[in-house]
Amino acid sequence: MKRQYFTFVLLLAGGMLLLHAGCQEQAKAPEGAAIPTTTKGKKPAKAVRAPKPGEPSPKITFESMVCDFGEVGPNKDNTNELKFTNTGDALLKISKVDRCCGVVTKLDKMEYAPGESGTLQVQWKSGPLPSTFTRQLVLHSNDPVNPSISVAIRATVVQRVVGEPERLKLFLDEENAGCPEITLSSLDNRPFSIVSFKSTADCITADFDPSAEATKFVLQPKVDQEKLQKNLKGRVNIELTHPDGNMISILFDVLPQYTVSPPLIIIFDAQPETPTVREIKVLNNYKKDFEIESLASKSGMVGVKLVEQQKISNGYVLNVEITPPAADEKIRFSDTFMLNLKGGAKLSVTCNGYFAKKKPSLPAQ
Repeated sequence: MKRQYFTFVLLLAGGMLLLHAGCQEQAKAPEGAAIPTTTKGKKPAKAVRAPKPGEPSPKITFESMVCDFGEVGPNKDNTNELKFTNTGDALLKISKVDRCCGVVTKLDKMEYAPGESGTLQVQWKSGPLPSTFTRQLVLHSNDPVNPSISVAIRATVVQRVVGEPERLKLFLDEENAGCPEITLSSLDNRPFSIVSFKSTADCITADFDPSAEATKFVLQPKVDQEKLQKNLKGRVNIELTHPDGNMISILFDVLPQYTVSPPLIIIFDAQPETPTVREIKVLNNYKKDFEIESLASKSGMVGVKLVEQQKISNGYVLNVEITPPAADEKIRFSDTFMLNLKGGAKLSVTCNGYFAKKKPSLPAQ
């Protein structure tokens, strides 16, 4: 019995050591390189044998260790090249180029004689927004000195058309929500046309002539106040014909009519069916008077009662009594409280609770 137990311990310890060694090997991958995934039955890559003194060996030498696309426009297919030469005195064999997120590579062939040069083609599509792109590309070969060599890829995505303002601040109590003009300008003086103007839930629209071409447009947005009340945050996308700026995105957000603080109540160590009192503040952001008619649980799971309300500037401070449900072997509960205002407006407060852990009962003496 003891021998079986000892054998089991040895097997378990051996397995843990193998797992630890595997993690260490994975951690040794070049910084920034994508670690290739292995599939069941796939043989691991062979280690490159160090050459003996005086033995011929290949050597990969890149003209530049950086593939720099420079400044590029958004949403464009970009192609660049990295040139290299086998400066060794033996056949250079390239086994693979690691996958790199968003980058496609292509080699003219995989083997190069001493003194022969090759080209690694790099293809990459830029994103829609201004940004800086950086990646590390790893090439594997039989070069004994650099079996895994890393080259950097970098680019700067530049928008040649700008939209102002960059963000729209809108208000429910102002005419046309206080929406300002939107100006589109070509930074390289290249004329363009407007193809489309779309916004979240069609809250904001604008008239334009798709046949008109210019280096600058000033749009007069029209806001649908009813739709805006249901979409307090969103985006305006303006599609253009400029080759280095075919889309302008402008975010918008709306000052809500009311603010409830806190919007989420969390009760720790709750006791089943034992009430607790919490404070809720309700404010009108447009400095208008309002009245609270009632407070109720949406699902009826948690008991809630308005104990007291104190009038303050632009709102109220409420003392709310919250009664958790029976535990019934549950460890948590959740509900939504609805504040009903005079005039029909409804505000919500989420309540999450966690029951106190039961202490284990001591065995009878």
